[in-house]
Amino acid sequence: MFPNILQTSKSFLLHLLFWIGVWFFYVYFFSYNSTDTVYITWFSSLLLPITLITTYLTIYILIPRYLLTKKYLKLLLYGFYVLAMSIYLIVLAIYGSFIFITNLDISKVPPMGRNFIFILILVYLIVGLISFLTMLNHNFNVQSQFKALENKILETNLQIKEQELNYLKKQIHPHFLFNTLNTIYGFSLKKSEYTPEIILKLSNLLDYILYQVQKPKVAISEEVAHINEYIDLEKIRFQDRLKVNFDSQIENESLQIPPMLFLPFIENAFKHGNIINDYLSINIQLQFTNDRLLFNCSNSFIDKNVTTTTGIGLENIKKRLELLYPETHSFSITTVKDQFKIELEIKLKKDD
Repeated sequence: MFPNILQTSKSFLLHLLFWIGVWFFYVYFFSYNSTDTVYITWFSSLLLPITLITTYLTIYILIPRYLLTKKYLKLLLYGFYVLAMSIYLIVLAIYGSFIFITNLDISKVPPMGRNFIFILILVYLIVGLISFLTMLNHNFNVQSQFKALENKILETNLQIKEQELNYLKKQIHPHFLFNTLNTIYGFSLKKSEYTPEIILKLSNLLDYILYQVQKPKVAISEEVAHINEYIDLEKIRFQDRLKVNFDSQIENESLQIPPMLFLPFIENAFKHGNIINDYLSINIQLQFTNDRLLFNCSNSFIDKNVTTTTGIGLENIKKRLELLYPETHSFSITTVKDQFKIELEIKLKKDD
């Protein structure tokens, strides 16, 4: 309540000061080549309410009701009425001042007060100025509201994007964990001597999956370290049936990337790769130079008209890339002879 009263009082004071300024402007204008202060004071005082009424009718009725709503015919009609009213009142002010102030003595009328056209232009100069400022203020408010709405939409989109990313995390990470636990289960059934080593390596991966992935970004060196740990796990599982090569060339190991950006692709290669000529062959290349992050992963593959691009893992990773790097990444999957290949290129921005 009190803020509204203060706002109203402030607005009233500004309007009052403005119209006092207009009155002084009229006095100054009609004082040109005239020293009759009585006539000038009274005539300016009569002209002021005419200007005030015409102005307020224009800015509070004509502009908001008809101009801004694009009711141009009504604007012309009621605008003509306002013009006719102001002309009538100005004529009354001129003749009334001539009769009652000068007692029909034309010599007492200031030169600038004898010309009806000048007086009409003077009044509508004030009306036009206030109308112009009103339109400027309206446009400013519209732009401010539009900007606020745009920011609100952007904020909402960011929240939706964040929720979708979290949803994808909840699917990708358990999916990866489930496949790794299956590996341990298989070794435990065989009572393998490698089971303790696998559990130890898996504990490091679990820390990464369950805790580090909660961070928006991690150093790329962490991702590389856990890729190596995962490859070690798979080497134990495949024994001498695996040929794997991981080539990492990173010029800045502190580069920040989303966690588990590449690991699921590698897990997919081990899961869906086929043993050909007694070996599962996997080649992985990771390179970061000139603000470009390049990742290639290929595995031996037997085309049985069954695509390896389906399923929760790879599809959700592709959606995640679209959310994380919209229009700044390229992703392709190709099958050439007995090779299934994934190629990913990300153009990083300075704030990435």
